Amino acid sequence: MLRMLVPALAASITAGAAAAAAPVGLGDRPGSHFAAGRSEAIGANGMVATAQPLASVAALDVLRDGGTAVDAAIAANAMLALVEPESAGMGGDLFAIVWDPRARKLAGLNASGRASKGQTLEQLQARLPGRDSIPLYGSMAVTAPGMVDGWFALHARYGKLPMSRLLAPAIRYAREGFPVTEVVALEIREALKDFDRHAADIEELDNIRKLFTHEGRTPDVGERFRNPDLATSFELIARGGRDAFYRGPIAKTIDAYMRRIGGALRYDDLASTHSSWIDPVCTTYRTDYRICEMPFAGQGLAVLQMLNILEGYDLAKLAPGSADLLHLEIEAKRLAYEDRARYYADPDFAKLPLAGLLSKSYAAERRKLIDPKRAMPTVSAGDPATLEHGDTTYLTVADRSGMMVSLIQSNYSNLGSGLVPDGLGFVLHDRGNAFSLDPKHANAYAPGKRPFHTIIPGFAFKDDQPWLSFGVMGGAMQPQGQVQVLVNLIDLGMNLQQAGDAARFYHDGSTRNNRPLSDRPAGLGRVSLESGIRPEEVEKLRAIGHDAGVAPAEYGGYEAIQRDTAKGVYFGATELRKDGAALGY
Repeated sequence: MLRMLVPALAASITAGAAAAAAPVGLGDRPGSHFAAGRSEAIGANGMVATAQPLASVAALDVLRDGGTAVDAAIAANAMLALVEPESAGMGGDLFAIVWDPRARKLAGLNASGRASKGQTLEQLQARLPGRDSIPLYGSMAVTAPGMVDGWFALHARYGKLPMSRLLAPAIRYAREGFPVTEVVALEIREALKDFDRHAADIEELDNIRKLFTHEGRTPDVGERFRNPDLATSFELIARGGRDAFYRGPIAKTIDAYMRRIGGALRYDDLASTHSSWIDPVCTTYRTDYRICEMPFAGQGLAVLQMLNILEGYDLAKLAPGSADLLHLEIEAKRLAYEDRARYYADPDFAKLPLAGLLSKSYAAERRKLIDPKRAMPTVSAGDPATLEHGDTTYLTVADRSGMMVSLIQSNYSNLGSGLVPDGLGFVLHDRGNAFSLDPKHANAYAPGKRPFHTIIPGFAFKDDQPWLSFGVMGGAMQPQGQVQVLVNLIDLGMNLQQAGDAARFYHDGSTRNNRPLSDRPAGLGRVSLESGIRPEEVEKLRAIGHDAGVAPAEYGGYEAIQRDTAKGVYFGATELRKDGAALGY
């Protein structure tokens, strides 16, 4: 997640003001009136887009060696666990959507872990006297990591090359070291500072300080960073498979560590971890498009709800970055996120109104609440039952056969919980912070339950053909970011790179499902805007009632692959807000 990064970037920009009155904007690119930081990547045989160049290279090499898109995605994810550790890692969870060209079918994988079976809600509440939420850091936020099981579930169904080959690049760089990139260096530095500020919630910090600091500082940009403990963990998995993580030496080490620090996660929680194959849920948009997301307990449904609402407006007639367009997107977001706060949870523990939330008639009812000329003062969740009967890393890979993989993986909040099990080289995530402590809430904590999830891979069809594998990482930014990208592509006619580089908004202020999805109460909320939004449009948003302004915020990170069946090529893009690269061949 990027929330620690943004204030630091703002401070960096402020410091640079001594040398220049204002930041220098992008130069003009030939051939288009839409701004973009670079050209799209184009390849006929395969395409990779990740948030770090070494991960993109590792995946491309796998494709060239005859691996499938899933093989390449696993290699990229393993590399990201090393080179982008504040976003990715073996201590986190994973979701994926795979287009299988042979079966002509879309498959979804939920590789998220569950809360400890040995701790009840009452026991957890007793450990948190006077608090209304689970701490963001420390052992109480730790749930079983699902990522490694997700790798092996994907590999068993769609893989070709041995896992030892897929993990080899990450193992080599973990032992030999890699030069730390700009965004990663900044996020690690800010994460360690935040752990110090919340040290009272974290049972021990010695291991993470040992891993990510040297002589009292985190690695600088371009400095070589090594993680031999992570190399050893990867080697155990390459030799012993998923059981090395969930039933073997890694599981035993995590169990011993959690017992030592007083955490609830146990060996049996790891041994019983398993991924679930799930059909993605979809909605149509305009005439030609079908957008698909993972169902509960993630927030992907919010993308579909927002699109259903926006479909009632002719957005193509509105100017990019205009107050008129932004207002409609913001209001649709506010409506969908109130439903998100009320209804989204683990479907194994609650009956959830999926069909009602996805229905076009429900969207039409919600759309009636929007005044095109005035911001809604307050917003509440709808009642879909009345209609039912009538900061994360993202990567995407496509291969020669037509297989496309949309994969997102996360430690949840920067470097996760702050807890590094002895000698393993990775941080346990803090996804359990997303549980509610209210026993009446759909997302209330329960033993063996999966928490609400922010990470959502996206996929889209055009004219019933696979068209777009994409994602926008970054906590609560993800659904609103995905919708902004889709509107840019479908309604405004931007290309793949322009759609991601275009200036964004971030609205914060929906009812809190749980921390840290929003720190503001229900109501109007706050609209943060990137500096690319023209000042006159910002003023128009304020004039119609929005609390809006150009400000640092979590604007996300985007990667995408687009398939052009007529030309027989893939287009790839990764945006200017990340260190990444899109590579094709």
